[in-house]
Amino acid sequence: MNAAYATDLLKLLMTTAVTLAAPILLTAMVIGLAVSLFQSVTSIQEQTLTFVPKVLAIVALLILLMPWMLRTLVEFAAGMIGRMPQMVQ
Repeated sequence: MNAAYATDLLKLLMTTAVTLAAPILLTAMVIGLAVSLFQSVTSIQEQTLTFVPKVLAIVALLILLMPWMLRTLVEFAAGMIGRMPQMVQ
């Protein structure tokens, strides 16, 4: 395996990881920003108010996106397994 091939594999790995993590991270960020804004406006400083909406939104998003995420991971794993003979050379 040469350096260019290894670089392509790492690029594919990082792209897949960012693609899978981005919706979850963006959802948590948007919900956190909305809750922080709500807390600033209403002067409510309850710690659980920031945690519970994020958890509920992330769980709902995971349930909604799970088929796509699993399909993406299976395609990535199949692609890596298919490329294993080229890695030895």
